[in-house]
Amino acid sequence: MRPASPRVALSELQVGEFLAALGERTPAPASGAATALTAALAASLVELAARFAGEEAVVTRAKALSTRLTQLADEDAEAYTAFMETKTEDARRRTIEVPEEIAANADEVARLAADVSARLTSSVAGDAEAAAELAHAAARIARRLAELNG
Repeated sequence: MRPASPRVALSELQVGEFLAALGERTPAPASGAATALTAALAASLVELAARFAGEEAVVTRAKALSTRLTQLADEDAEAYTAFMETKTEDARRRTIEVPEEIAANADEVARLAADVSARLTSSVAGDAEAAAELAHAAARIARRLAELNG
């Protein structure tokens, strides 16, 4: 199994490897990375629902959000690791900025999910609803993490 570290992108790990890394007694990855990836999963569900709704602009935006949230998972792990190593004010500030950006992106995912869900009549509406719930939870958790890191 590859170790999760700032040199290995979390997106490069298999799901089982990420889950194992998450459960390790290490500072990162932890809740910030898990929250970002939860929001990325939500964005991918929005992409799926938007394809069924014929909303190509939403598909494009959801893909971009999923990509950015995946990057933020790595950035969160890197920020927290840097803070634990240096304890500098700049590093601490980054442990606040990254979850705030996760929250903002998750909020957008939730809005897109609600918008697409309103236009679906198929069983895919459940995917849009799941996306909205996951995104809302991710946004709430990310805001709490930023608060705790402050």
